[in-house]
Amino acid sequence: MEQNFLITINNLVKNFPIGGGEFTALNGINLTFNTGEFVGFVGPSGSGKTTLLNIIGSLDTPSEGSVNVLGREVGKLNTKKAAILRRQHLGFIFQTYNLLPVYSVYENVEFPLLLLKMNASERKKAVMDALVWVGLTDKIKSRPAQLSGGECQRVAVARAMVKKPKIVLADEPTANLDAANSHNILKMMLKLNEELKTTFIFATHDDKVIKYLKRKISLEDGKVIQDEIIKTNKEK
Repeated sequence: MEQNFLITINNLVKNFPIGGGEFTALNGINLTFNTGEFVGFVGPSGSGKTTLLNIIGSLDTPSEGSVNVLGREVGKLNTKKAAILRRQHLGFIFQTYNLLPVYSVYENVEFPLLLLKMNASERKKAVMDALVWVGLTDKIKSRPAQLSGGECQRVAVARAMVKKPKIVLADEPTANLDAANSHNILKMMLKLNEELKTTFIFATHDDKVIKYLKRKISLEDGKVIQDEIIKTNKEK
């Protein structure tokens, strides 16, 4: 039954106007996701990965079909209710970090909590917990310009995780990182996934990310062409 799933997608179609007609970015997507998954949308540019991630994150809406996230149908949410869903339950990680340059590491991680009803002591504990998770407690006063690319992405992960969201959506999170930093970030995300049972959903074509996935959903021309559970080394 639908309510047993964290996310349910039924017959999803997404069209974008182009010229005098329209472009179908997603065409008949049917998927479900459970709590604690570590899953990725995989495929070439233009396959629909980011569009699908954006709709799950209530940053966009379906043209047809339905997307139900935590009991809320995304296409029926008004702007305010969509913002509440994101603010309370979703975390986002982007390839460009999107850190606030004039804010310190601590302030960047704290920022999502300022939108929630948390007192100062609760915020401080949550921020410090998140910075412990990503190993950046020694950088709390630094600003993004003083950090390496890997450190900036770790701040972005901490910011996404600070409110312990049910779902984290990550769009090409390793695109601007070298191999060593990519693996460090992915190991950290996997650890958070296993310890906190947070569902991570990636949009990626990076082989480094794909190797860490527990489930791989391959997209091509806006359609799911394969949905497979990846066996761990212990299971192989």
